[in-house]
Amino acid sequence: MEEKYILDTAENKEFLDSNAGILLDFGRKFPSEGGGSYYLGADGNPLKDKKRETWITSRMAHVYSIGKLKGDEKSKELAEAAVKGLIGELHDDVNGGWYAGIMPDGSLESGKQCYAHAFVILAATSALLADIPGANDLLEDSIKVYDKYFWNEEEGLSCDTWNTEFTVLDEYRGINANMHTVEAFLAAADTFDIVNGLHSGDKYRERAGRIIDHVLSWAEENAYRIPEHFTSEWKQVLDMNIDKPDDPFKPYGATPGHGIEWARLITQWSLSSDISDKERYIDAACRLYDRAVQDAWCADGKEGLVYTTDWDGKPVNHDRMHWTLAEAVNTSAVLFRVTNKEKYKNDSKDEYDREMVIIKAAVICERNSHKGIIIGKNGAMIKRIGTSARMQIERMLGCKVYLDLFVKVREDWKNNEILLKDYGYQSEGDEKDGI
Repeated sequence: MEEKYILDTAENKEFLDSNAGILLDFGRKFPSEGGGSYYLGADGNPLKDKKRETWITSRMAHVYSIGKLKGDEKSKELAEAAVKGLIGELHDDVNGGWYAGIMPDGSLESGKQCYAHAFVILAATSALLADIPGANDLLEDSIKVYDKYFWNEEEGLSCDTWNTEFTVLDEYRGINANMHTVEAFLAAADTFDIVNGLHSGDKYRERAGRIIDHVLSWAEENAYRIPEHFTSEWKQVLDMNIDKPDDPFKPYGATPGHGIEWARLITQWSLSSDISDKERYIDAACRLYDRAVQDAWCADGKEGLVYTTDWDGKPVNHDRMHWTLAEAVNTSAVLFRVTNKEKYKNDSKDEYDREMVIIKAAVICERNSHKGIIIGKNGAMIKRIGTSARMQIERMLGCKVYLDLFVKVREDWKNNEILLKDYGYQSEGDEKDGI
């Protein structure tokens, strides 16, 4: 492996600094006249026939605020331009909050998205620390709007989408918006601590923890694959868009890139919070990361991480997204710093590109009535049994496992010597004779 890819080498530090500069240079043409961010073509030129979105503009404010903090002289004016867009053309002065975007003809995209509003908070925190004019007012406004319309204190989670006037709330609930809410809340907590004094941001750090606890409970139920889609009562909808798995906004199945991203956020939260069981959360973060990489890396024989999988870890959408690799690079470095495990430092294809083991096994019971109990309603119980068993086998073997379980009825099998031997049990006489 080349030295530039190995964490902490001089070549690696030079490589990262150089590419950060290249990326900052690439995006410098993003601002429209009003400050909203254009999409950029492969050559870095603005695509003016596409809409200018709040979440992208927020990301640009965040990135170029970081650029300024890193000492890039040209980043300040670009961060200022993005903040201008958020305060100006993308802000809804009538109803409050931020439009999802502005269409090429100047019309407004309807709806108010939790996803976009979380990014505005993130942008405002970075801009405030970088001394960008207007950032303080932007942070106050974005927090106020978010608290009023998106955060549910009773549930400890955020809703997803309102209409433009904030009068009708969509029944869909999504984990993606809550993931970026955790990102935004952690940034707000750190910023308040820096600006207003230690523990000033604890309110938002605690909120992030409440979301994380929900997500981990759902992940544990699904072999550390995180459900993305929910009803208004926060019931999992695991089969959403199963007939349209490549839906651009609500794809079917698990998204390994999000599992990786959650691993980093959970680690960040646990280390910044005053909790006694940090190790439990870091262990959960490692499990999320390991599951995602094991499921997605080279899953179809090609390099990279597949975009989505089903609930058994089989690839569904084979597209490779740049952001999933970026998250993997970031999270593997974070987990190495925290755990000191070399596998995270030297994460590579060879570590995870292992052949899948296929196991077919029967669960034996004595009565038909037992069979129904084992299978459970709509197969729920046999799925739980299979998931638990597969996770244990994968930990023992260190590779992916496909476990195909079925239930057989064998009356009085416990008293049948032939069946007992067939199932791997020994009689007392066999044990004594060493058979």
